[in-house]
Amino acid sequence: MPPSLDATAPGGSSRSNLWHAAPLLLGFLALVALPMVLLWGVWGLAAAGAVVALVWRLATRMPPEAVMRLYQATKLPRDDSQLASLVDVLAFRAGLGQRPDLYVIPSATLNAFAAGSRQHSAIAVTEGLLRRLSLAETAGVLGHEMAHIRNNDLLVMGLADVMTRVLQLMSYAALGLALFNVVAMALGEDTISWWAVLFLYLAPALSSLLQLGLSRAREFEADRTAAALTGDPASVASALSRLETYTGHFWEDLMFPVPARRVPQPSLLRSHPETEERIRRLLEAAPDGTAPHAPLVIVEQPMMSLVGYGPGDMRPRYRWPGLWF
Repeated sequence: MPPSLDATAPGGSSRSNLWHAAPLLLGFLALVALPMVLLWGVWGLAAAGAVVALVWRLATRMPPEAVMRLYQATKLPRDDSQLASLVDVLAFRAGLGQRPDLYVIPSATLNAFAAGSRQHSAIAVTEGLLRRLSLAETAGVLGHEMAHIRNNDLLVMGLADVMTRVLQLMSYAALGLALFNVVAMALGEDTISWWAVLFLYLAPALSSLLQLGLSRAREFEADRTAAALTGDPASVASALSRLETYTGHFWEDLMFPVPARRVPQPSLLRSHPETEERIRRLLEAAPDGTAPHAPLVIVEQPMMSLVGYGPGDMRPRYRWPGLWF
């Protein structure tokens, strides 16, 4: 049986991802440089350039195994379980030469993401997702992440994630600087530029808006590809709807005390287009609920913990640089 998608075609969004990386880096440079220049002058600009270079290095060189260790994810064996078989089939249908490794994160949230590159990748899913979504919906989520791998989206996604974490640290620093200013004002001392504090505080929210503008075409293409890989657009749409219900809305990330504080997941989840629009496009492309390719044969089974985690292990915990779970 041939793959459902042409293995030689990298995907419609791969070339545009290189162009997306440039405005992300420029936007990040502006968000970092502006408050640093207000604080330290020309030396702040040099420091901002060094931070951007470090972020680029981390985003392009960090192996997927290192990302998974940050989330305390457990790698699942490539056994004959139905979940492992789904990954095998989806990777084959996507025309990937190397099957992604599958990891489970001990979190009650609903999330999944991919890391690495097309040649060496990994997909992580949370325990919460596996327990709340049906196996057909889980296949749709895995297909979506497989599409990102096939379309070479992981560079931009990794870059966006590292950027967001650095900018979130800047927001926490802004809170500290604001407290310093309040004390300094009470003592009659000189204060730090309030404009610098404001830009530091709003940097994660402004970055999220930039990511939102760049992610729309990429996410629509990944949804379309996931429907083709699974042969089940209805389950992909259902998974999107349930993820929206459990993960909340973009505007919630802009609330006090720290904008974009809900970054337990990679930031690309927050920068997705509106779920209603994604579902509408999926169903319009397949009004009868079918796709051009044969749907996967899935037998729903009770989902137990795959790695032995209980509710106590999935409680909210503090992880640098914020609440991860």
